[in-house]
Amino acid sequence: MHHYHATICWARDDSDFVRGRYSRAHQWRFDEGVTVPASASPLVVPLPFSARAAVDPEEALVAAAASCHMLTFLWLAAKEGFVIERYEDDATGLMEKNARGRLAITRITLKPRIEFSGDRSPTTAELDRLHHAAHDECYIANSISAEIVVE
Repeated sequence: MHHYHATICWARDDSDFVRGRYSRAHQWRFDEGVTVPASASPLVVPLPFSARAAVDPEEALVAAAASCHMLTFLWLAAKEGFVIERYEDDATGLMEKNARGRLAITRITLKPRIEFSGDRSPTTAELDRLHHAAHDECYIANSISAEIVVE
């Protein structure tokens, strides 16, 4: 069993809190050192009450799913003797109403571009198998209800 920790820190400024006219900008602190500027999404809370340059929870969920898939894929590929030079993914998340009528990230689409080197590269079938195995082993994919697809 593993435990993970994040500290979320927000403080009110002199804005009108009760009327909802306050900043949603805050910080995420990880591993006793890394601080990430965070905010509500400008798609959910309009500017200036959100921070466009900050990471929002929806983006973070998409990034967590893509990162977990990538890390698992890299591990599986290395175990099979494939050498990867570069892995880049332009992942997207779709927010819409789910079956219960609640807003949710219902689909995360991964679009990995992978550069292999060395003596062998995976066939299309091997690549598909590696992606399926990475999805099955990914902790984040196993933790959320959103459909995750690889294009």
